[in-house]
Amino acid sequence: MAAPVNSTDSDLSVITGQSTNVSSAENAPLQYSLILDHLIGAKRPIKDLNPAVMGALPSPQKTEEQKMIERGMESCGFKTLIACVGGFVLGGAFGVFTAGIDSNVGIDPKDPLRTPTAREVLRDMGQRGMSYAKNFAIVGAMFSCTECLIESHRGKSDWKNAVYSGCITGGAIGFRGKSPS
Repeated sequence: MAAPVNSTDSDLSVITGQSTNVSSAENAPLQYSLILDHLIGAKRPIKDLNPAVMGALPSPQKTEEQKMIERGMESCGFKTLIACVGGFVLGGAFGVFTAGIDSNVGIDPKDPLRTPTAREVLRDMGQRGMSYAKNFAIVGAMFSCTECLIESHRGKSDWKNAVYSGCITGGAIGFRGKSPS
């Protein structure tokens, strides 16, 4: 039965069998769960989150060899070795670069007016590069090792591990240096 064109709230309440009060409906909070149950129903299909269904390629199970290699690469020794080698390479490159832009490379302090030969300049650049490489390798290995040990001890992988490791590494470097007396 259709509602008449000039209907009022009381006419709608007679047709629907419910009493409506406009002022109380505006003040009442909406209950979204009831609205969703009414609109959608309680029997919603559960979505399958399988990667193949979602358009991604399915990942096969890892073999024992892959798991063993993954454990080895996540070990503290391997992480320390990678940081040491990376620090050595980066430090060497940084040392050679800074020696290349330094105007005092190859200059003999006994005779500063003499122009250094290419061999002397390259030797000084190599020495500075090697010095920087060793220092960067030591710092990288110390930081990586302490971070991995802290992560293993705490059982968490978060930003605090790097902060604690930086404090320990900085303290060890400061302890190694000479303190003013």
